[in-house]
Amino acid sequence: MIVVFGSINIDLVTPVERLPGPGETVLGPGYALHPGGKGANQALAARRAGADVVLIGATGRDRFADAALALLTAEGVDLDHVAQVDEPTGAAFIATDREGANQIIVAAGANAALRPDALRQLELAAEDILLLQREVPEDACLEAARAMKRAGGRVILNLAPAEAPSPALLDQLDLLIVNEHEAMVLAQALGWPEQDPDAIACRLDGERRITTVATLGGAGVVAWIDGIRHRLPAPDVAVVDTVAAGDSFTGAFAAALAAGKDMAAALRDGLAAGSLACTRRGAQPSIPHAREIAALAAGLAEAPRR
Repeated sequence: MIVVFGSINIDLVTPVERLPGPGETVLGPGYALHPGGKGANQALAARRAGADVVLIGATGRDRFADAALALLTAEGVDLDHVAQVDEPTGAAFIATDREGANQIIVAAGANAALRPDALRQLELAAEDILLLQREVPEDACLEAARAMKRAGGRVILNLAPAEAPSPALLDQLDLLIVNEHEAMVLAQALGWPEQDPDAIACRLDGERRITTVATLGGAGVVAWIDGIRHRLPAPDVAVVDTVAAGDSFTGAFAAALAAGKDMAAALRDGLAAGSLACTRRGAQPSIPHAREIAALAAGLAEAPRR
C-alpha cells in the first residue's frame, strides 16, 4: 500500500504565448479547470500505475472540493481519510507557454490545515510506502514520517515545491526525489558546493544514506543507491505541457517499488510516466495508465554504469 500524505487542489490553467516577466501582464485565450495538487496528483499517478493507494488530505466545504476529488474517486483511490475543513479548497493558478514551460502560484487553503491524525487510524506495515511532498505543513509531514518509520515502512519525499526540509525530516527519509532546481536548493541549505544534480544525489546517498533520484527534464533521470549510479536518458516525445510530469514520475516510480520492482525498473516506469504526461495538457488529465507506462518503459535502456 502507498499512503500519500499531501495536498489537494483545483487547478486553473491558461495557455499563453509566453510566460510573463515581473510586473508584466500577458493574455490567454481562455482557461480550463482541472483537479490537481501534488498529493492528489501523485496518488492518482500511483493508482493508475497499478498500486493500492490511500490519500490523506483536506478540502474545503465548497464546490471545488468535489471537482478536486472527481478523478481520484473514479480511479479507486481510497479517500476515506480526506478531511473537510472550513478553509477553502486549495487552488493553483497555472500559465503554460507554447514550449510547454509553466509558471505556477499555489494558494494553500485547506492544505494548510492538514494534520496526520488519520495516519494513526491505518494499520501500517513494513511493506507500506509513505509519499510526501511540500505543499502541506512540514511539522505534519514529520509526524507522518515518524509514524511510518515506527511501522517499519519506507518514506519517500518529493522535494517540491523547492525548499530545504528540516534536519529532522531529512533524517526520516529512505528516498528523496528532486529536480535540478530542488537539488541545488537542498545543496545550498546543507552548505555543499556541488551544483550538479548527479553529484548532489551521489553525496546524499554516500553521506546521508538517502537513496536519491534526480529528474533532469529532457535529459532523463539519474539515481544513486548504495553507491551505485543509475542513469536513463529520456525518450523523445512531443512536449505539450510539463504540468504534473514530476508527479507522474513520482507516483509511477513509487508504485513500481511497492510492486517489488528493482531500482532500474522503477526508474524506467517513472521516466515513462513523466514523459507521457508531457504529451498532454493539464495535471491529472495528463497522468498515464499502467498499460501506456509499460509500453514506453519497455523501450528504455539504462546508460552504462560508472
